[in-house]
Amino acid sequence: MASERDVFGLSGPGHLTHIDWKNPDHRRSVAASLVQGVYVMERDRQQNRQGPEALAPAWWEFFHFHIIRKLVDDADFSIFGAIYEFKFPTANQSHSATPEAPKYVIAFRGTITKPDSFSRDLKLDLHFIQNGLHRTSRFELAMQAVRNIVSTVGHLNVWLCGHSLGSAMAMLAGKNMAKTGIFLESFLFNPPFVSAPIERIKDKKLKQGIRIAGSVITAGLAFAVKSRQGRSISEDPFAMLSAWVPCLFVNPVDHICSEYIGYFKHRKKMEKIGAGGIERLATQNSIGDLFLTALGKESDPLHLLPSANLTINQSPSPDFKTAHGIHQWWWPDVQLKYKMYLYK
Repeated sequence: MASERDVFGLSGPGHLTHIDWKNPDHRRSVAASLVQGVYVMERDRQQNRQGPEALAPAWWEFFHFHIIRKLVDDADFSIFGAIYEFKFPTANQSHSATPEAPKYVIAFRGTITKPDSFSRDLKLDLHFIQNGLHRTSRFELAMQAVRNIVSTVGHLNVWLCGHSLGSAMAMLAGKNMAKTGIFLESFLFNPPFVSAPIERIKDKKLKQGIRIAGSVITAGLAFAVKSRQGRSISEDPFAMLSAWVPCLFVNPVDHICSEYIGYFKHRKKMEKIGAGGIERLATQNSIGDLFLTALGKESDPLHLLPSANLTINQSPSPDFKTAHGIHQWWWPDVQLKYKMYLYK
């Protein structure tokens, strides 16, 4: 029996009967729905729901999208992503009339805890934790899809979207494109942050003290490692990425992504107390990756970002499943806090 959460008519943003592409709430809701479409498409496959029984198409057809390509993993043949194309509802409309609407959306799902896909998804989760996601065949397929779309239609009006593991894949793809000077509009829902859950500490002074100590230690290790390798301490790999400002959507109750709140807030705090130089070095490194680098294993922390448009869901979440879920991002009454962080 199908889950109610997979049925668009029961759980989707059916209240959005008219999309204002300039409205950030509408854009967020559509992006999240297209990611959900990938989840449901894979569950349709696993449960052999075909034709009129398939539940996934409603998640994109409601917003006048159609699929031009499914992205299929070469190991377990699960559907992990999709490329959508926007079709205007009336023939006399053109994209020039609503330039804010995307022409194409590339969306990636996260982990599905079902036997047909869980083993492969879990391996990819572990690769992400070890900063090895870029070496997996699934990411190579995803990156190839992104490059093909951009080379064919250009980067304007192309969106990248993802949730959880899929958010990590979209973030890495966006980073790779940004390094070439191409900045894709990106919607990253509950992106995983590999770190101790410092944000969950209630004592503000203790939390701040731990973060300051961590920054000093990380910056010191980064200085030592780069000096040993003969690399200039003034080299700033974040500089080339700073113009890319992805939209991050996080929930403070979700320990998988909540550390992004403290990560960006602490950077502002360090600048305010005159320790911006230390933090600029610390914010682009992690202690684990520095140790790997010192051992001669090149490692780049995939989850660290120079700039972001951070959206925090401040609505009460009864449990972790709700706080980490994709559905929260199209709720009509969700209480959100916005903050733009630009790397200097």
